[in-house]
Amino acid sequence: MNYTYKQIWLINLPIMVSLLMEQLINLTDSIFLGHVSQIDLGASALATMYYTAIYMLGFGFSLGAQVVIARRNGEERYTEVGKVFYQALIFLSVFAIIIFILSKLFSPVLLRLVISSDNVYQATIQYMEWRDYSYLFAFPLLAIRAFFIGTTNTKILTVSSILMVICNTLFNYLLIFGKAGFPRLGISGAAIGSSLAGLIGLLFLVYYMWRHVDKNRYGIQFAFNLKLSLHLLSISVWTMIRSFFCIAPWFLFFVAIEHLGECELAAANVVRSISMLFFIIVNSFATTTISLVSNLIGAGQAIKVMPVCRRVIILNYATGIPFIMLSFLFSESLLGLFTNDIAVVQTAFYPFCVMLSTFIISVPAYIYCNTVIGTGNTRIAFLFQMINITIYLLYLYILSCSSNIPLAVYWTAEQLYVIVLLVLSLLYLKRFHSTENFKECLRF
Repeated sequence: MNYTYKQIWLINLPIMVSLLMEQLINLTDSIFLGHVSQIDLGASALATMYYTAIYMLGFGFSLGAQVVIARRNGEERYTEVGKVFYQALIFLSVFAIIIFILSKLFSPVLLRLVISSDNVYQATIQYMEWRDYSYLFAFPLLAIRAFFIGTTNTKILTVSSILMVICNTLFNYLLIFGKAGFPRLGISGAAIGSSLAGLIGLLFLVYYMWRHVDKNRYGIQFAFNLKLSLHLLSISVWTMIRSFFCIAPWFLFFVAIEHLGECELAAANVVRSISMLFFIIVNSFATTTISLVSNLIGAGQAIKVMPVCRRVIILNYATGIPFIMLSFLFSESLLGLFTNDIAVVQTAFYPFCVMLSTFIISVPAYIYCNTVIGTGNTRIAFLFQMINITIYLLYLYILSCSSNIPLAVYWTAEQLYVIVLLVLSLLYLKRFHSTENFKECLRF
């Protein structure tokens, strides 16, 4: 098992496209709402980050399941793959119902505590009232996604994601602006469209698995295994908490920006929306790294882990840097795509430049951090996250306590975040780089 540049790219491309399509759901929300009002544009940023932070709990569990599925796949214990998949599906489905109920009960209270503007608060609640339903569809879909990525059969994810984006764009157009006889729902229409798109994506993947996946090969049959479920949870709990804390600071970041004013919040949402496109490139390669590393260790080829990581980093730069250059050259047109408000575009320019430069540091930081996750040592990755979050929030608190701090300076918190993540991950991997250490420390 020796992953070449071509093989890595072919495995990663469908993941990248699927992540892109998923983010385009949030992106289309921002583009449409940016032409409604500053308040709706800014509120959608807060609501999206709040929703995503909770969603990342389920995503974190799916990462743990993905690690185990990939390990069993690398060991050629294919019938075990289906057992792991079903435990993940059961857990995430039940977890989705619990999260949905808790969000309905407590989200209005929590958001009221942190949002100072009444207008922004009301718009945020209108969005979350309908976006809550997405949990019921998105979490089971994560289990299916973990199965396909863990077995490196990722092409179908591209198709499902494209379908979701098309549906979301159509629903947004009809429901936000009230076209073709539909009521004009504004920000509520954006949330309804996103939830419906998630339902359609889930139904499509369920149908595909039922018709096209070899159920005998992968042992796909419904059976609850408490011991296996607890084993999955013991691995995934750290990636769940870590994934939550990856996004939760973003929500707090926007809370801090909201106190600067509605224009700054709207500008921050524009920059955040564009930054997610670059994060997709980084995150897709990082997600691919988890499966590659786990498959290599499962096949007894841990010595190839670090060379594969270097290939992934090179491919990541080769993919992302051309887009960085084009984005800078056409920055005015790109920023203007989200809003026709000149003040918002001007406020967003310098934070946009800082965001572009952050990509260079993010590539090795996320690749090496996800290498640690791929080895199965999710606890140490969680520890890194907690150290990083503490530093990040302290820096953000210092900025928020100071007066007249430009929005661009707030964005340097992201650079500090990835630098600390890179240093911690490299120190760990340097210590445990040998085959013997990998085998001894990462067996599960």
